[in-house]
Amino acid sequence: MDNLATAHDTHEGAAHSATGLSNVKLGMWLFLGTECLLFGGLISTYMLYRGRVGTGPRPSQVFDIPFTSVSSFVLLMSSLTMVLAVSAAHKRDERLIGLWLLITALLGATFVGGQVYEFTAFYNEGLGFSTSLFGSSFYTLTGFHGVHVTVGIIMLMALVGMNRNKRIPGDRAEVVELIGLYWHFVDVVWV
Repeated sequence: MDNLATAHDTHEGAAHSATGLSNVKLGMWLFLGTECLLFGGLISTYMLYRGRVGTGPRPSQVFDIPFTSVSSFVLLMSSLTMVLAVSAAHKRDERLIGLWLLITALLGATFVGGQVYEFTAFYNEGLGFSTSLFGSSFYTLTGFHGVHVTVGIIMLMALVGMNRNKRIPGDRAEVVELIGLYWHFVDVVWV
């Protein structure tokens, strides 16, 4: 009975599972697990088709490695600012929570803007969605990633507003940490 009692204990209003994680955090981990399956399939498809270029430019002809490196650095720095937001949440520093979440969202938006620029450049160089199997798999993979980053930006900005209005439900640190888990997942997928 002791083990069952601990499974239903609450910490600041959040029910915990037998793993010791809150139910919402466990739910987030399960969601991220399904996202791993989605991106695993997309990455596998891209790897299979990246050399299949019948018409149009080859990957080496369109990829701008220096630009992509800077863009990747921006996204990775957003993971650092997300860690700082989580740290501020654990310290209950509302001002720093908002600041670091906002900076994280701005870095994410900069990354998405860079992706839009790259997609436009690739299209102008002749790489369209239906140009080749490579083009289709590339745009599908990076497009899905871009949508996930955009959803993350929306979640971050919603959290900034909720924090500003003192309307974050439950344990503030856990809510910021949940959004952080999603954000770090998006960053890891990019790498």
